[in-house]
Amino acid sequence: MDDSFGFSRLASRRSDNELEPAAFQGEVDAFLDQALTTVLRAAGRATTGLKSSPAACQAWRQKLLERGWLAPSWPVEHGGAGWNATQRLYFENACAARDAPILQSSGIRTIGPLIIAEGSQAQQARYLPAILRGEHEWCQGFSEPQAGSDLSALSLRAERDGDEFVLSGSKLWTSFAQYATHMFLLARCDPHSTGGSGMVFLLVEMDRPGINVRPIRFIDGEDETNEVFFDAVRTPVDDRIGSIGEGWKAAKRLMAIARSNNTTTGLLRRALRAAQRGVIEQAGMDAGFALLLADMALRVDTFEALEVRVSAGDMAVASPQAASALKLLATELHQAITEIGFDAAPNSAFAQSKYFATRAATIYSGTSEIHRNILARAIGCP
Repeated sequence: MDDSFGFSRLASRRSDNELEPAAFQGEVDAFLDQALTTVLRAAGRATTGLKSSPAACQAWRQKLLERGWLAPSWPVEHGGAGWNATQRLYFENACAARDAPILQSSGIRTIGPLIIAEGSQAQQARYLPAILRGEHEWCQGFSEPQAGSDLSALSLRAERDGDEFVLSGSKLWTSFAQYATHMFLLARCDPHSTGGSGMVFLLVEMDRPGINVRPIRFIDGEDETNEVFFDAVRTPVDDRIGSIGEGWKAAKRLMAIARSNNTTTGLLRRALRAAQRGVIEQAGMDAGFALLLADMALRVDTFEALEVRVSAGDMAVASPQAASALKLLATELHQAITEIGFDAAPNSAFAQSKYFATRAATIYSGTSEIHRNILARAIGCP
């Protein structure tokens, strides 16, 4: 591995894990208070969807990169902060309390950790520095018109031709594909296979000939998701995670990563504060809304305790089931919070947008029904 990103320097950097909790929290607070400008805070406060405005994300990403805190969970040797679960949670909540812009980078949060865990050294050297520098923006190509929560029903074809796969088919509900430089996707490489067998997990450049992206406009006017069409798209066989035919294994590990961090305690606290502002500004804090918000605050605190236990490995349940529990609880709670904000201020453009943006939360990364089935099987239900 070369030192194009300064990995040798990062590896020798003092780990923040060596700091006492009070010292660590002091460093985080001091940095955020200095780095978060009025403009960046306003952008974070105005965010209703999955991420803040491109300009705010770019500026905030650069500040975090320079500080070494862009990838809190990544090991230091790969350019991350190397924080433990308690440190990551404190940072997430501290950012939320100050209305920092929301990055929600698929590169940082999902495919990066998978490449660190299962990618080759060549893939780590190729992709990880580019993700951190912001040169690679990733999107996820899983769902298809006939394969949503039942991902094993997908039919995107990956036909091998020498040292390349030829991709034909489509993906659906692909978030931010119109901005992405790369896609990680699951495709069927054995046309005679069914279910989770006969698949390959590929890392595909979005500028390859034959890829066409068509945005899907939501009811609130936003177009965060897209249809992506593949017309005889050629991509290298070597640009994959895991063995040919065993892509389902890599996909399951990636989904466990994604489900455990796509709706965090910090995101819930942001939504709760936004609902509180809406109640005060539009309706006044009467006893009814005060009781509803107090209940939501208690539920967020409870979720945070669960998130800490899962992140620290202090749970008897296996990781995939724990990730399902986090995803299920967080997305339904997120919806409940935004409903209060909408009820308090039904004519507010912000409250409307926030409400509509969370309607898909219980569908993406597996519907709530799917996750309840996963949890039911985990406790022995038929």
